[in-house]
Amino acid sequence: MPQLFQQQFIPADPAAVWEFFATPKNLDELTPPDLRFAIRSDLPPRMFAGQLIEYRISPVRGVWLHWLTEIRHVREGRYFVDEQRAGPYAFWYHEHHFEPVAGGVMMTDRVTYDVGWGPFGWLADKLWVRRQLEHIFAYRRQRVEARFGRA
Repeated sequence: MPQLFQQQFIPADPAAVWEFFATPKNLDELTPPDLRFAIRSDLPPRMFAGQLIEYRISPVRGVWLHWLTEIRHVREGRYFVDEQRAGPYAFWYHEHHFEPVAGGVMMTDRVTYDVGWGPFGWLADKLWVRRQLEHIFAYRRQRVEARFGRA
């Protein structure tokens, strides 16, 4: 299965970084506006293992996709994992790790995904899906730098 791996050093207090990422409503701030992201479920102030988050996105104007993810694992201050329960992918497993380091936090993302659709999915990933994911993570990198500073 394809994987997307990204690391970002965040020059900020680890507790503040964790607090921001552990607050589900902040997902909206980290998602590019062109996806027209909309959270559909009521959200508590902090995430927890077993939490379901329902949202929709529109990666192509006029096409809305429903997405339901579950927060599968949480280790306070260190990592959480979200896994798709329903949505556009045949498989989606996203690990978010936060490692306190000198001067801040090293944030590491590992996304394992499968577009599905057999050889058509492979082609879709090569032509569009992978670039779309890289666009999302590049936007998130910019938003994190705007919020916490740049190293």
